[in-house]
Amino acid sequence: MKIKIKILAGFLLIILMLLIAGAMSIYEFSRIGKSVKALIDDNYITLEASKSMIEALEREDSGVLLLISGKWEKGRSILNSADSSFLSAFKVAKNNITEENEEKHIKNIEESYLKFKSIWKLPIVGTDKQNSTTWYLSDVHESFLDAKFEVEALMSLNQTSMYEEASDLKNQSIRAIMPGIVAISSALIFLVIFNFFIGLILVRPIKKLIDSVKDYNSYSQNFSADISNHDELKVLENEILKLTQRLQK
Repeated sequence: MKIKIKILAGFLLIILMLLIAGAMSIYEFSRIGKSVKALIDDNYITLEASKSMIEALEREDSGVLLLISGKWEKGRSILNSADSSFLSAFKVAKNNITEENEEKHIKNIEESYLKFKSIWKLPIVGTDKQNSTTWYLSDVHESFLDAKFEVEALMSLNQTSMYEEASDLKNQSIRAIMPGIVAISSALIFLVIFNFFIGLILVRPIKKLIDSVKDYNSYSQNFSADISNHDELKVLENEILKLTQRLQK
């Protein structure tokens, strides 16, 4: 085998190792990208919707308090606006069911909210419920807390899932850099081995040729450097031998 081919084969092997490592890293990073998108689509959207629902519930609770205090117009305005916000956020969460048991939480939220809404939809101003803190604490506030608890349960489910997926993303990032670390380590080891073989197949035979040329004289026997490689260096040894034979003649 020619020296050029031997050296080229060594460099091609290093390039191949780096290409494989690069391809594996690109694959892992693409998986991370998909996982991040899934994390946003599956959990973040629902978490944001849950926060909006809780904010809407708290505004509705404030609206009921305004109605109890006799401020009908302002109270109803807040309730209607908050109700619209809640239903909009609930629709987002309902259309983004991705986790196990999430559908059950959505159903519980719907039932508890309808119960809460049915209470404050009743006339309050001008009835015995006006200025009645007892009615508020026993009916309205309890129903508000139930609805809020169900929304928080949905948030907790998605937060737990998000944490688990984030931990998996961390593991994926480690897997993504591992091929590069392995490739660099392997390349360094291979370079040491490659350097050894370069010395064996190239440097040592050349040194033999140099020493043999230095030691040769016309009274010596036939020129020989004992090159065992069947490559250009062996051809060079044979050509030097022929040259010395011509010179002797």
